[in-house]
Parts: sequence; C-alpha cells; structure tokens
Amino acid sequence: MSANAPSTTAGSSGYAEFHRRSIEDRDAFWTEQAQMVEWQQPFTTVCNYSNPPFARWFEGGLINLCHNAVDRHLKDRADQNALIFVSTETNEEKTYTFAQLHTEVQRMAAVLQSMGVVKGDRVLIYMPMIPEAAFAMLACVRIGAIHSVVFGGFASVSLASRIEDASPKVVVSADAGSRGGKVVPYKPLLDEALRLSSHKPERVLMVDRGLAPMPLTEGRDADYATEAARQNGVVVPCVWVESTHPSYTLYTSGTTGKPKGVQRDTGGYTVALAASMKHIFQGEAGQTYFSTSDIGWVVGHSYIVYGPLIAGMATIMYEGLPIRPDAGIWWELVERYNVSVMFSAPTAVRVLKKYDSSFITGRNLGSLKALYLAGEPLDEPTAQWISGVLGRPIIDNYWQTETGWPILTVCNGVEAAPSKFGSPGKAVYGYNVKLLDDATGAELTEPNQKGVLAIEGPLPPGCMQTVWQDDARFVNTYWKSVPGRMVYSTFDWGIRDEEGYYFILGRTDDVINVAGHRLGTREIEESISSHPNVAEVAVVGVADQLKGQVAMAFAVPRDASLLTSEADRLKMEGEIMKRVDEQLGAVARPARVRFVSVLPKTRSGKLLRRAIQAVCEGRDPGDLTTMDDPAALRQIQDLLAG
Repeated sequence: MSANAPSTTAGSSGYAEFHRRSIEDRDAFWTEQAQMVEWQQPFTTVCNYSNPPFARWFEGGLINLCHNAVDRHLKDRADQNALIFVSTETNEEKTYTFAQLHTEVQRMAAVLQSMGVVKGDRVLIYMPMIPEAAFAMLACVRIGAIHSVVFGGFASVSLASRIEDASPKVVVSADAGSRGGKVVPYKPLLDEALRLSSHKPERVLMVDRGLAPMPLTEGRDADYATEAARQNGVVVPCVWVESTHPSYTLYTSGTTGKPKGVQRDTGGYTVALAASMKHIFQGEAGQTYFSTSDIGWVVGHSYIVYGPLIAGMATIMYEGLPIRPDAGIWWELVERYNVSVMFSAPTAVRVLKKYDSSFITGRNLGSLKALYLAGEPLDEPTAQWISGVLGRPIIDNYWQTETGWPILTVCNGVEAAPSKFGSPGKAVYGYNVKLLDDATGAELTEPNQKGVLAIEGPLPPGCMQTVWQDDARFVNTYWKSVPGRMVYSTFDWGIRDEEGYYFILGRTDDVINVAGHRLGTREIEESISSHPNVAEVAVVGVADQLKGQVAMAFAVPRDASLLTSEADRLKMEGEIMKRVDEQLGAVARPARVRFVSVLPKTRSGKLLRRAIQAVCEGRDPGDLTTMDDPAALRQIQDLLAG
C-alpha cells in the first residue's frame, strides 16, 4: 500500500497551471492525486477512454472505499472522533471514534453477510439521518456490495420504482424518521412500496428507534439490534475490488418519468474525494466537517460520509431543522465541535436570514475556515448577508448528482482566490468545461455569452460511469443533446466573465430545483394525472425567493362541471396535493394546482412549458408564433392576475 502522498498542490505556478496540467497532462496529474489514497494493488492504466464516452479510471488497481474511509486511520487516530451524531428531533447525541466506527461497520457488514449479501449484490438503504445509515453504507462498500440510498422523504411509489430498478437483495430501513418534532413512520411506506414493486428483496433489516410501530413480516424482516448482537466481535475483512467496480447507485430525476440510477465507481470516486477535500475544502485530518445535507442526496454521500472520513476528519451527521430548538443550533454545533469546514445550501441560509443575526454572531466561530454552499443558485443578497454576519469566506460551488464532486468553485487549497457574489466560481481541475451554442454546438469563447454548460470527455474520476443497467440512456441523455458534438451536457445555461468566473442561469430541460432537491416535472405530472378528474397537466418550475424554485401545476379537468365553485376547485386541489404526497412525497408537492380548459401548445402538440414558466414569473414569454391557441396562455395570465 502507498503511503500518504507528498504535496500535490500547484506551488508557485498557481491555479491556472494546476488546471491546465489536469487537462493537458491528465494521466500524470491524476497519478499524483491517486497517491493520497491506499491501494491494495497499484493500477496499470490511469484512464482508459477507448470507448467514449465511457471512462474507466485507474484500471488494474484494487481498492476498498471503506478501508480508505475507516481502517487506514486506525494506526494514527483510532481514538479520534470520526462520526458525531446529533438529533434535535429525539434529543440524542453520540460520538463514535474511528475505532468504534470500525467495530460498528464490521457488525453491520456481518449482519448483511449473514443475509447472503456478497460482492456485486445491491442493498437499498431507506433511512433517516441516524448512525446506522452510515454504518450500512460503509458496510456495503466494505464487502463489495453496491448500495442505493433512497431519501427518507420519498413515498411508496417513488420508493417502489427505485426498488424495481436496483433489484436489491436486502433493504435496510428504520421504524421512523422525524422532522420538526413530527414522527414520519417508514415501515408502512416501505411495506406498501414492496407490495407495489415487481422485485421482491429476500430480506428487510429494520432499525427500531422506538418512534413508531414496526410490525415484522415473518421470514423476511429482521430487527437490527437482535441480528447485530449475534455478530458481536465478528471480524469482516475488506473485500478488495477493481477500481472500476461500482460503489453505489443514486437515483436522480430526469425529463422522463423514470428516475436515472447514477452509477459510481470505487477507485475514481475515492481519489476524487480525497483530492477535493484538500484542494477545494481545505480539510485536514483531525479537524471536524459539518455538512447539513441528508444522506439521501449526493452531498450526503460525498461530504457527510465518505469525503471527510477519507481525509481523516470527524463528520457531523445532523437530524433536525436549522431553526429547532432555535435558529442558533447549527452555530452551537460549530462552536462545540470546533468545526473547521461547513457545507450547506442557499435555501437554509435564506431561512436563517429571517431570524436575528445574534444567533450566529453570539457564538465563537473561530474554528470555521469557510462556509461552502451548493444545491441551487446562490443569490447575491443572501451571499452578502451571510458573509457579513459570519465574517468568514462564503464559497459557492456547482455540481450534480452525476459528477459526485464540484464542477465549478474556487480551489483555495491550491491558490487563494476571491469569490464573486452570484458565481459558483471557475472550472475545477479535471473538468474541461465549455460553453456551447445550443443550436449549432459551436464553442462560445467571448466573455458574457450565454450557452449550455458542457464538459469535454472524459469526465474526471468520481463522475458517473453510466446509468445503472442502461448504457444507451447514459449516452443518449447526457452526450447527444448538443448538435454535432459528443460532450456531456449539464443541462444548465451559463455565462463566463472576463476572469473565467461562471454564472449559472437555469435549466435547459424540464428538471426543477426545489431547495436543492432535483425533481422531474414528468414525475409530478404523472402523479397528478392519476387523479380521476385530470385529463392533462403541465408542471413548471417557478422562481421562489426562499426555495429557489417551486413546482406550479396547471391541470385540465375531465369534467369541468365538477369545478363550478371556488370550494370545488380547492377541494380537488387538495386531493391532488395529497395524491402527490402519497406517491412521491411532500418534497414534490406543487405550490399550487390551477385549473384551465386548455394548455398552451405548439401546432405540433408540444407543451410550451417555457412560456408557461415565463408568465408565472412575470416575464415576456417570447416568440409564440408556433402556438396553436393564444387564448390558452391568456387564460393562465388571467388566473395569475386574479
């Protein structure tokens, strides 16, 4: 195994040279970064890009993600904090050292092995923010299993679709989660999802928190505490896997109804996270990292569980709201645990902005180097407010579930650089970022030209390998959307200024971003369409001051005579919202459902979603010469005006 790497920063040549090397001298650059992690067997090929757009990183190498996150730290920091669990929902707080985390992960791994899980099997994790969720993730990669974490806020239909696609051997879940003091039972949602799914997992492993009833199905379900007690002291060695072996899948919404299973490798991901912890987040072993995300999202995978632990840092896993018991809770944790790096979302900051700034200024935050924000665009007023109150650098960053780590930011671990309010920063090393004309595919090289943000292949280490079990969808969705070029499309509009800073201007497709949660409008439309009195529906994302975007729905009723009064319309709107809650979860619930007699379409029958969105946001809907019936858009305008 290799020792920890020598310095891999840019030295006196600066970040521009660091980035240039990562593109033009790619193999040498990533060979250096790969020295930050430990390999059981060295790789023989840095990047095999013989079959574009599929990149195979560090071929020939054998590695284990759990070893790099946990085991390798036992020699130097066994008694150092590794996982700090804090729940303001249940008033629990528990800290695990690296040695204790090692014990717990082995215990979970032994339980999974006793249920027949072997290398390559899938394990679906449907959990609240509790330590056992992290144990399960680490246990899976320890034994070479592929985990698929599903956000605990998703309801049965969404969960069922992910169970069907991932086809797990085992599902790991809990009796309940809690949000804002309200218990959310998981077991009924899981049982219904298993009933709906055509794939039936062999076993279900349940963690009983004592929050809600947890009836067990004989022969299928098992109680984790009981099973874990049987595995006390069992040693489970790491299973060394090929660098290209999948570590996990994570589902992300798309423009079609079926979510895409983003498939991540092992070696490339381990290296990418190790490098990002140093070059982007300036994290150092022995320090504490606090990401306020959820493990159901990619930030939770990369920067709650894996990234900080790989770097030898303690990581805080927080269950609760940023304002409960009061708006100072996060900053209390920063002070108490000497947090050096914090990662949150603009939506959370906008929530905190409503409260007295003394909740922040009243704490000793001397340990905090910077606050990183991502998830949706960071507006300038919010950035200026938190910057002024916190007195620390506010560093925006832009990336996607698909990439697994930032595409755009400032890499202060390489060379100190100023942030610009409203911009997530410059292209990160490894990413050959381009702005392209969406009609011709031509590269836009002049400053302040609007284009599609794209990445020339190969995607750097840590990015998605493919769509789970659907290579054709990977190619067709991501690499063929820009005319005449095979490039990875982010499906975001952007501009680049004279100094190379990018500004993100919104989506080019039908995915909306609600408080950092990506939602496919098609999924929401399908749910609404299941109401018996909905003939047709259009859902668009509309700008919202707090959440960035909210979903707005416009539905054509099958029988308009049932909606003659305002009370009738409100009743049906409530029924639709309840249906979306039950099928997709509250996160997908539209802000409003409005009823119209016809939807705006082109003469060829294509929905004019962008025109609807523009009207909702009070903007000019643009060229409408192809619209079939102008009265359709006027009806929406009149509804909104009323």
